[in-house]
Amino acid sequence: MRILHTMLRVGDLEKSIAFYTEVLGMKVLRRKDYPEGRFTLAFVGYQDEAEGTVLELTHNWDTSKYDLGTGYGHIAVEVDNAYQACEEVKKRGGKVTREAGPMKHGVTVIAFVEDPDGYKIEFIQKKAA
Repeated sequence: MRILHTMLRVGDLEKSIAFYTEVLGMKVLRRKDYPEGRFTLAFVGYQDEAEGTVLELTHNWDTSKYDLGTGYGHIAVEVDNAYQACEEVKKRGGKVTREAGPMKHGVTVIAFVEDPDGYKIEFIQKKAA
C-alpha cells in the first residue's frame, strides 16, 4: 500500500494551479472536467503519480470559497534550503507565513507558506548527510 494523493477543494482552479506550478514548482500531471457533475479535477506534483504522492485539486464550479476547518494541518514538502525556498516563494508572489528557522523545541529548519485558498504548506529542510 502507498499514499496516492491528498485532495484539496479550491475556489479558483487557475489561481491554484498557478501557485502550485509557478510558485512551488510542481507540474500539472493531468486534468479533467466533469460537466455533468460541474467539477474539475487537476493533479499536480513533483513526480509522476506512479512514483510519488501528488495533490488533487478539486474545483466545484459553483463554489468559489471554502472554510478550511480546524482539523486540517498542512502539506509538507522537503526542500534543500528552507531560507532560499522562502525567498523564491516571495519573489514569485507567494505568501510566507512563517519564515525559515529551527522548529520550536527542536533543530529541524522549517518554514510555512500559504496557497491562494489558505492551505498551509510546510517546508522541511533536508538534514545534512
